Amino acid sequence: MMQTTTWPARALRAARSATLAAAVATLPAVAWANAVSETGSMFMTTFGGSGNAASGAAAAAGAGRSAGPADKCPAAALREAKAAKWQVADDTKRQALALESLACLRSPNPVERDELAFEALQAWMRADKLDTATVQELRTRLGAQLTAPDPQGFARPFAALVLADVARVDRVKPYLAPEQRAQLVAAAAGYLRGVRDYRGFDEKQGWRHGVAHGADIMLQLSLNPALARAEHEQILAAIASQVAPAGEHFYHYGEGERLMAPVFYLSRAKTMECSDWDNWFAALAAKPAAAGTRQAALARKHNLNGFLQPLYVNISESKDEAQRNCLKPLLLRALRQAAE
Repeated sequence: MMQTTTWPARALRAARSATLAAAVATLPAVAWANAVSETGSMFMTTFGGSGNAASGAAAAAGAGRSAGPADKCPAAALREAKAAKWQVADDTKRQALALESLACLRSPNPVERDELAFEALQAWMRADKLDTATVQELRTRLGAQLTAPDPQGFARPFAALVLADVARVDRVKPYLAPEQRAQLVAAAAGYLRGVRDYRGFDEKQGWRHGVAHGADIMLQLSLNPALARAEHEQILAAIASQVAPAGEHFYHYGEGERLMAPVFYLSRAKTMECSDWDNWFAALAAKPAAAGTRQAALARKHNLNGFLQPLYVNISESKDEAQRNCLKPLLLRALRQAAE
């Protein structure tokens, strides 16, 4: 049986550990072998932490800054709501505050965007405290924010992070029309494919983590039974584009683990034949046609392994025999290709 523990305390704040775990609360836990910790011990992790909370240092650094009146981040109202454990008795006020809090997602202050706006929106959506009209408006505004100018690099990844919970609402309690759901898949896939800012965590500015946040939307969509093969193909294509992106960037904030989670669940959905998975993994592990730098080759190898290894562990532990029998040999082949 697979075991789960927490993420390294220095990297992730415990208050955020429910972000992905709650997404699969009724499903078997998925875990994978992580790297050796700083103390030298080995540990297993789940995709239970979103990895987006500001560290204590970042929170302290940002605590005195606000987004500014032009952004209209309702930080004071959100702090009051947080002190009350996100209980806002006035329903009208809660709906309005939810929409107003979107301004905080582009704030340079990590506390405002992460510990206030994101936490509020997630808490209200998961407690079914936002009505359908509000959630639909969140979907519309956040979708637009995915492609809007983002000079500081916070607005798009945090729009994606909140959109993951918007997608979760539809999975748990369907509210989207089929065409709206298709639009959400297309927007999420387009965002993930388009990520070029690979910054993860900064001690003063907190998290950006664009690829991981895009993967979080894909996780929720991969679990939605209303989606079919066409949508699953879009999701897989977007994931494949970021498993080992061109260039010399080395993932080191758990991006591979986050990207592998939706692939694990899509491989259980039975919309894809084993031959489809054969082709997908073969293309994923194929060497680029154009020779790049040695550094780029090392980055590709590192990033491929960061995705394939945890997926292999989880597939090996899967109780779904068909899933295991199909994917395990394909993953072994891909791992050998990555090592060449």
